[in-house]
Amino acid sequence: MPLTHLPPDARPREKLLARGPQALADAELLALLLRTGIQGLPVLQLAQSLLDRFGGWAGLLAAGVHDLGKVRGLGPAKRAEIAAVLEIARRSLNQQLAEKPALSDVDAVRTYLRLHLGGLDHEVFAVLFLDAQLRLIAMETLFRGSLTSTTVHPREVVKRALALGAGAVILAHNHPSGVAEPSRADELLTRQLSQALALVDVRVVDHLIVGAGEVASLAERGLM
Repeated sequence: MPLTHLPPDARPREKLLARGPQALADAELLALLLRTGIQGLPVLQLAQSLLDRFGGWAGLLAAGVHDLGKVRGLGPAKRAEIAAVLEIARRSLNQQLAEKPALSDVDAVRTYLRLHLGGLDHEVFAVLFLDAQLRLIAMETLFRGSLTSTTVHPREVVKRALALGAGAVILAHNHPSGVAEPSRADELLTRQLSQALALVDVRVVDHLIVGAGEVASLAERGLM
């Protein structure tokens, strides 16, 4: 069933134009992109099934074209449209963080990390490299795999910081379990990296842990 088959007051586009995008449910917003469903699955149900499959917007926003290609009924056109919108969101946040100090909009930093790390089913360690004014130079994923088995090498982080001319960094990693709770190992790793980076005058601003619905800050908890 396409959206045009719905009653006028139930169509997402008409509701958005009349009441604003904030009036739409998540599935309705996604349905606007999809426009049509597939055989046996109306468009609103298809949209909701996508959100359920990827764990909501955070997971969907972190999904790649390859991940979308595994969903039955998502042809090349739909996959391309969704991927384009997701990439626009990522680039918009990247531009914001590159133009103003990261600490001036902590929520934008958290959203940026959720877009990149929130939907991953494996653990990764990333670093946001900042200039002297705390504006984003680049974000790089340096280590992959469970951090219990993948060693985070301080020398590699230091090398990248020097190569990029960074004056500060924000450390980040995700917890695929969805629980954004710092561990004792996270605290120890933060101290090790802070000490190593201090030798080259690079400051560790924070260490953020990305879970399913929140991003925990070690700095805010007084753990660094």
